[in-house]
Amino acid sequence: MGELKYKRILLKLSGESFCESGGFGIDGKQLSSIAERIIQIQKLGTQIAIVVGGGNFLRGETFSKSSHIPRHTADYMGMLATVINACALQETLEKMGQPTRVLSAIDVSAICEPFIRRRAIRHLEQGRVTILAGGTGNPFFSTDTCAALRAAELDVDVLIKATKVDGVYDDDPVKNPKAKLFDKLAYQDVLNKNLRVMDHPAISLCNENKIPIIVLNIFQKGNITKSLLGEKIGTIIS
Repeated sequence: MGELKYKRILLKLSGESFCESGGFGIDGKQLSSIAERIIQIQKLGTQIAIVVGGGNFLRGETFSKSSHIPRHTADYMGMLATVINACALQETLEKMGQPTRVLSAIDVSAICEPFIRRRAIRHLEQGRVTILAGGTGNPFFSTDTCAALRAAELDVDVLIKATKVDGVYDDDPVKNPKAKLFDKLAYQDVLNKNLRVMDHPAISLCNENKIPIIVLNIFQKGNITKSLLGEKIGTIIS
């Protein structure tokens, strides 16, 4: 096996990766599959911080538009959804023998520690998978922006955005089979071409802090391992 290119990583998992495609809630098989992949890369000696989304339960912005619930309240509901996902992932990882901690940006003291930067770094150094829930703790910010923010705070070497497609395309690959896959992009290309990878504040934060982003398919076996060893997998944004 090659040499590890990235020692400390931030893995961004969408809420949708916790359920079947187009599904809702948490699917036990999907959850176990993700946990197995995380343990595989932890065995390489990687320090892993994970930011989880909550879209498998509720997306604040979408929900506020289709209901009488104002955006700020809907966003806090979405933050609670990320706590549900984080706890499910923690219990699954620990059942598989991987020590894990959940740190939340909103106070849910019965089941999570508060997010404190030094504490998170200590957990990473101790070999614990550190799951960061509750987004940034503020409404109007996506979990993508949270991932970029935490990546900067925790001095990670790379931000991996785990998706269900093979990387960044010039069009929706599900709707357009001729969509072209990019293997490399500059941060500015993503902003200029308005590519729907991550929202603009997230891309700008990574650009300012010189954090490379790798967008890959988490369900392709061995993808994350290969990317951490420096192989060309998915799309790299730098």
